Amino acid sequence: MARTRLVKESSTTTPGKKPADRRRPLHFAAFLLLADAALVALIIAFVPYTKIDWDAYMSQVDAFRDGERDYTKIEGDTGPLVYPAGFLYVYSAIKFLTAGQVFPAQILFGVLYIVNLSLVMLLYVKSEVLPWWALGLLCLSKRVHSIFVLRLFNDCVAMTLLHAAMVLIVYHKWYLGLIIFSGAVSVKMNVLLFAPSLFLLMLKAMSIKGVFVALLGAAGVQVLLGIPFLLSHPVEYISRAFNLGRVFIHFWSVNFKFVPEKLFVSKELAVTLLVFHLTALMVFAHYKWFKHEGGLLRFVHSRFKDATSVQQLISSKPILSNLSKEHIVTVMFVGNFIGIVCARSLHYQFYSWYFYSVPFLLWRTQFPTLVRIILFVGVELCWNVYPSTAYSSLLLLFLHIFILFGLWSSPAEYPYVDKKDKTNSKKLGKAM
Repeated sequence: MARTRLVKESSTTTPGKKPADRRRPLHFAAFLLLADAALVALIIAFVPYTKIDWDAYMSQVDAFRDGERDYTKIEGDTGPLVYPAGFLYVYSAIKFLTAGQVFPAQILFGVLYIVNLSLVMLLYVKSEVLPWWALGLLCLSKRVHSIFVLRLFNDCVAMTLLHAAMVLIVYHKWYLGLIIFSGAVSVKMNVLLFAPSLFLLMLKAMSIKGVFVALLGAAGVQVLLGIPFLLSHPVEYISRAFNLGRVFIHFWSVNFKFVPEKLFVSKELAVTLLVFHLTALMVFAHYKWFKHEGGLLRFVHSRFKDATSVQQLISSKPILSNLSKEHIVTVMFVGNFIGIVCARSLHYQFYSWYFYSVPFLLWRTQFPTLVRIILFVGVELCWNVYPSTAYSSLLLLFLHIFILFGLWSSPAEYPYVDKKDKTNSKKLGKAM
């Protein structure tokens, strides 16, 4: 069913759109995947691998495979293991397949890169936010190619699982999506930046009972993966694998490099950024993501008001619950981006946490196309300054805030699937 977009030139879905026009993004995405696969092969063949964390990963895997279950004793040449148990299982499998050799691992990560790009392309094509030609931006990052096939970071595995979870969720496979999401968290905890947005979407799409069951399944994944460590050294495992208070080294940070190191590592800066993070999430949730429901508080109130019994409150979905693909992707990408803007430290591999959302976010703003392209190039350039400087990090922060302002000032997308839902939404708003 055709729908009218609020954003002028960013619209890719127009009434009466020809079938050939609908297929164009798919055909271009397929071409990009083939072209990028060839580029990845050339990078692996001709660009020297850069040793950073691979040897440490392999040392940590060896300790695990040799029977060590105390997380405080599993470490490599770059320091102790700080990732949840899923990381060990994934890299144990990689070592089994590659014998710990870099070149076959690069090939494996090259395949992972294409799989991840395919998932992201699917999200973009189905959400219909970008013009077809803008999909090419997803293939243009020098830094992201490097992160995948020249560095072999676990961020690549975590984000691929995250994008797989998002694909399932946009098709309303919430329970399986939460399982895969939890698997991504078990590889690297940065995926938790998506958690607030995901939870709010679940409240809109599921019954309270459904939300509880989905969260229970996600928690079960963490327990199942962590059993070898939880049974033997639970405190050591939880304190190391789920340490939310880590302080990163000032030198390696790409953002806030303009801040003096003493302030950078201070608790005051950490608390300030956390307050900004939570405040921004609440403001976007109330005024943007729940705008068509009358705001976050009114939505929560309606869940209680419409229920005639405790059983109905727990088991019934909201009156409107069939969320559009565009709304799901928007809320998750924007929620993660807010976390990125408020992050105290971003190392170079952390670019993979949000690069694939940047074109989507830019086309959710009302900026002219030229401004969108300039912002995209500017962010990429900041991430390719090595080592980062006070000027590059200040510019990156400015670009992030400018994009966030653009997202805030753009119209909120209609969150539900069809016109019937839209009519019901108007009735609900009047009733409330």
